[in-house]
Amino acid sequence: MPKMKSNSGAKKRFQTTASGKLKRKKAYHSHILTKKSPKRKRSLRETTLVSSVDEPRMKKLIGS
Repeated sequence: MPKMKSNSGAKKRFQTTASGKLKRKKAYHSHILTKKSPKRKRSLRETTLVSSVDEPRMKKLIGS
C-alpha cells in the first residue's frame, strides 16, 4: 500500500510546537477590518493552539 500524502494546505497553516501541540492563526483578520474594533484586531493577531478534539485530525493531515 502506498504512503499517505500530507495535505499541502494544512502543512502551510499549522506549525508543531516543541511539546507536540499544533499552533494556528486566528480567522477573520484578512479583510473588512474597518468595522472591527482595535481590541478585536489585536487579539486576532495572536496565534493559538488547535483544540485537543481536532488535533488528531490535523496531525493526520500534516503527516506528523
